[in-house]
Amino acid sequence: MDITTWMTNHTGWADFMLVGLFRQSQHPALLCVVIFLVFLMALSGNAVLIILIHSSAKLHTPMYFFISQLSLMDMMYISITVPKMLLDQVLGVSTISVPECGVQMFLYLTLVGSEFFLLAAMAYDRYMAICHPLRYPVLINHRVCLLLASGCWFLGSVDGFMLTPVTMTFPFCRSREIQHFFCEVPAVMKLSCSDSSLYETLMYLCCVLMLLIPVTVISGSYSCILLTIHRMNSAEGRRKALATCSSHMMVVTLFYGAAVYTYMLPSSYHTPQKDMVVSVFYTILTPVLNPLIYSFRNKDVTGALRKMLSVGPFVL
Repeated sequence: MDITTWMTNHTGWADFMLVGLFRQSQHPALLCVVIFLVFLMALSGNAVLIILIHSSAKLHTPMYFFISQLSLMDMMYISITVPKMLLDQVLGVSTISVPECGVQMFLYLTLVGSEFFLLAAMAYDRYMAICHPLRYPVLINHRVCLLLASGCWFLGSVDGFMLTPVTMTFPFCRSREIQHFFCEVPAVMKLSCSDSSLYETLMYLCCVLMLLIPVTVISGSYSCILLTIHRMNSAEGRRKALATCSSHMMVVTLFYGAAVYTYMLPSSYHTPQKDMVVSVFYTILTPVLNPLIYSFRNKDVTGALRKMLSVGPFVL
């Protein structure tokens, strides 16, 4: 083996190849169109929700502030993976350079980590609103919302800064084919030719911590919420509280369930096909579902949408 080949194999600077979804499909062109439509729905749905929240004074509340942050995260991380996947399919290429792979991995980890903590902040917000309604406007003011959101983004970026550099410095001297449609850490680590067991253990512990803290906050918040709802005398108040919390719990279940499968289950439970299906679920489908869950089930949002679509003297 000459020195050039050796350097290519052991420095990891040769381009990776993303196997992607389309190679597994019997109708790749149809799948490409479907994913493109879903991508447009996710972008438009989340963009409309953000615009509604910022333009309607009625939606200038902490709950909708956090929902707008969730929509922003969803728009960003679906844009990290889907456009390249679709463009590669159209152009007939499947390569991604090492720097591009590292940037994609960092942004993805940052956004997913941020969303873990944002969902916890949203649960805490609902706990304060339902269990301490009189003190809620004082305790969860605009400054506190900004601090909580900033903390979520910061903690997510810590996850990206911790895992990305270590992952990308491993030598990749096996096949250059990543059995995935984007540079996800477990898929990339399978290409490493060095012993990565210690790093995988540390990554597992990091992911447990990233999940444990938000899950603890969410579980504690909703336990208190359910007790408070049970004691409510007003049937209307009970119904409204349950409707708000059930929407949030749907999002939490979808997102955390997929994350637990990807990062916490032993490798014996994983196959490339299963991993891609689960990743499609929470990187492509969840950003589409979030606006639907938070808008069509919510009279305030649908009312703001009708008002925005109204013209001139017909404004509601």
